[in-house]
Amino acid sequence: MVRKIAALTAALAYSADALAPKKAGLFQGRYDAAAGTFKTEQLRAASFDEFQLDATSAAASPAGQLYTADGAPLMTAPCCIKVVGVGGGGGNAVNRMVETDAGSFVDFWAMNTDAQALSRSLAGNTMNIGRETTRGLGAGGKPSQGEAAAEESRAEIAAALSGADMVFVTAGMGGGTGSGAAPIVASVAKELGALTVGVVTKPFGFEGRKRAQQAQVATRNLQEAVDTLIVISNDRLLQIVPEGTTMEGAFLVADDILRQGVVGISEIIIKPGLINVDFADVRSIMSDAGTALMGIGQSKGKDRAAEAAGLATSCPLLDSQFMNAKAVVFNICGPPDLTLAEVNSAAGVIYENVAPDANIIFGASVDENMGQDVSVTVLATGFESSLTDVLSDEIALDAPGQGLPGFSAAPAAQPQAPPAAYPPQGMPPAPPAPQKKSGFLKRLGR
Repeated sequence: MVRKIAALTAALAYSADALAPKKAGLFQGRYDAAAGTFKTEQLRAASFDEFQLDATSAAASPAGQLYTADGAPLMTAPCCIKVVGVGGGGGNAVNRMVETDAGSFVDFWAMNTDAQALSRSLAGNTMNIGRETTRGLGAGGKPSQGEAAAEESRAEIAAALSGADMVFVTAGMGGGTGSGAAPIVASVAKELGALTVGVVTKPFGFEGRKRAQQAQVATRNLQEAVDTLIVISNDRLLQIVPEGTTMEGAFLVADDILRQGVVGISEIIIKPGLINVDFADVRSIMSDAGTALMGIGQSKGKDRAAEAAGLATSCPLLDSQFMNAKAVVFNICGPPDLTLAEVNSAAGVIYENVAPDANIIFGASVDENMGQDVSVTVLATGFESSLTDVLSDEIALDAPGQGLPGFSAAPAAQPQAPPAAYPPQGMPPAPPAPQKKSGFLKRLGR
């Protein structure tokens, strides 16, 4: 039974350098994932010998696919995720994901009314929507044109998204195609039964009032079409990027935020872990959840896990509303020497920063490419506040009681004390969240 369980949970644990014949029950391959599903060569060999299995490189086959020795699929990928970049901002975010090698487990699409922009796309799939409406020349900054283009191509969009369990719709709000077409793309995805998540940016203040007004209307339209909506204010990023950051650099940071939102959530589901979070867990948190907040923290050193968790909860993408979240999904990722005590300490920090009755689901995974760093990705939902609070610029960095922890001139609200049941008996206590400014830009390589 142990061998059967081990073999059937190995779907994401292997990639083969070559498919070699079995010799005395040994599988000649390379153990890539650091999830630790198989601890020894003997157990690995015994499992593959009993089930006559081979594994194919994730880069050359659908994510998570297992094969028998004769090449027949044994089980399908656990979850089909599609990421759709709509318009210029969404397309740029998809390009960033492809450039950073984030696409081995998702299917990327770039959809735009601008044929020239699509010609520069790095996505594996592109769609020039509204060819009759816009003739491939773009939406001219008019959301009505973007909406008409998406409606014209609705059947094509449905065909592209067919079969997806989860669809991310990412876009920059305020322009023509992103603002007008993204809600249509999202509505199609949801009609097909996919868990639909919008990850969008609000425009920078210097982009003008008209663009800001269009973004506000478009964001409201998008929220009606998705299960969960993550809205990222570009102006918040301006508060932490270096003063000499160029305009191009600022937009790159914004693009990377969209990338991190999509990849961070996807990895929670797809990446094999020491503690796995499956798609059903994420669906229970994100289905019809409304507004969501996301934070990412990364740290190294003695208290790296707790510090990364503290940084995630004080990420510039979050504000003091995080403490009111009724549902949280978070993932801890670190190198092979990540300890149980570190996982517990990070969990304790998250636990102390949300409502005592919050539904918390978490996973932990190991990645040899992390070096000595530990990263924590947090997704919080279940807020009583409306989208108006998220869209409002009244939640300013220097507004008393409304600031971002670690960034505001005003002191952040004190976290609520956790119930006495945490940490569990016999587990080491979680250290307090570090009082440091976010290492968010460090994760961006800035």
